[in-house]
Amino acid sequence: MTSSFSWRSSLRRIAHQKRDLATLSTTNYGETLRAELPGTVPPHKCYIFLHTPNPPSTYPAKFSTPVQRALLRELMAAGGSVNFCWSESGPSYPLRPQGEEEMQEYYLTAFSNARGKIEVPIVSMKNVAEVGSKLREHTESPLAGGTEAPVSDDIHLYVCTHMARDCRCGNTGSAVANALREELRRRRDLDHRDPSTRVRLAETAHVGGHKYAGNVLVYPHGEWLGLVQPEDVPNILETIISKPIRPFSFDDEPMCPPHWRGRMGLSKDAQVEVFTRYRV
Repeated sequence: MTSSFSWRSSLRRIAHQKRDLATLSTTNYGETLRAELPGTVPPHKCYIFLHTPNPPSTYPAKFSTPVQRALLRELMAAGGSVNFCWSESGPSYPLRPQGEEEMQEYYLTAFSNARGKIEVPIVSMKNVAEVGSKLREHTESPLAGGTEAPVSDDIHLYVCTHMARDCRCGNTGSAVANALREELRRRRDLDHRDPSTRVRLAETAHVGGHKYAGNVLVYPHGEWLGLVQPEDVPNILETIISKPIRPFSFDDEPMCPPHWRGRMGLSKDAQVEVFTRYRV
């Protein structure tokens, strides 16, 4: 009897030790990832979103189109990145059937650290060179007299939910996007004048950094946040809507420091320097 009890107690003790080790390992890994976050945003001066009628959960692992590739060629030297996005009520054009990809049209939203947000109602292979020229000017030419980019009316949040590229983005990103929808709905139901009414939520394709999922891009500020979980959403949203709605510069404090990956318009070294300067 005593031998049986001792044997079972030993098994329970071993099981508890394994669970504690697994918890410690997970915690240490999470802390390691968080320490890596600052300086992980690919340097860019302009980020361009092409609106699609289907969510990123339906995109193939490697998603590219003629218009996207042509725009990237137009903007790469100017520091532009081109991605795809989808939102429940956002503008988009129907997908062309297979074989007619060259005829696809897109609604375009772009953000630059020099001039903030710009929207182009339609871009296609027919006008991609013209749109590229317009976006280069928006990216490379500061406003006259050193004027700062104008304050925007809206805050744009883009959550990576590209499941086929990496399940961490698909699972965690989708959970974060849903949590944001619920929190926005809750705040607006309580007060239709709540500042969150200025937030526009969208889902986006691969942004880089699967292991930092959920990844949330905040524009026109140009802030990238990582390791966001659904339970973080209320505090993060409150922080975002409390900030001025404009591109952030080298002199601005990082938004949501525990989740801060970096900022549009800065090199990776400059991102680390900004974080180090404001770290408590």
